[in-house]
Amino acid sequence: MTSFWSGKRVRLRGIEPDDWIAFMRFAVDEERLGDLLQPPRSAEGFRTWAKEQAAAKSDGDCFVLAIEAVGTGKIVGSVGSHHADPRAGWFEYGVTVGAEHRGKGYAAEAVVMVLRFMFAERRYHKCQARIFAHNEASLALHRRLGFVEEGRLRDHVFFAGRHHDLVLMGMLADEFAELHSMSEHLDRPSTTPRT
Repeated sequence: MTSFWSGKRVRLRGIEPDDWIAFMRFAVDEERLGDLLQPPRSAEGFRTWAKEQAAAKSDGDCFVLAIEAVGTGKIVGSVGSHHADPRAGWFEYGVTVGAEHRGKGYAAEAVVMVLRFMFAERRYHKCQARIFAHNEASLALHRRLGFVEEGRLRDHVFFAGRHHDLVLMGMLADEFAELHSMSEHLDRPSTTPRT
């Protein structure tokens, strides 16, 4: 059987200490594209962060995974769940893909894998995403995946010298199941010979 975490375009995996260079590039992309403005971080800061992530114990519901392109083995982004309320049944996630890797379907496939895991395996009922209103590409991606806009927080975040709206998007587990297979990894033929 093929790994649950491998798709046609991407493989999701834990962060390794040597991944720090890719994550440093993603931070530069985020700033350049106007997503976030943070104080500069040293290379050593990224190295330390990657080492900590590689050694971090997962709680199962909150995690960060590297998105690796199947064809090249190169890290193209990251995806993960960063807030989860198991009692109420909702979680919030985020995804980022490096500027040079956008528009290739990597984010969509990675997000579907994470949603499938959280809905089918962890039994969550709802996923939430917070997206900057000026990020049209991310809003379009989430709409294509089946998310619906649930609200807009006006002038909610401040960066790059001004306030920005934040769009709240959500998807329920049954809405996901209508659009995406809950067990696609089980439906694919195995590429590994059985012994």
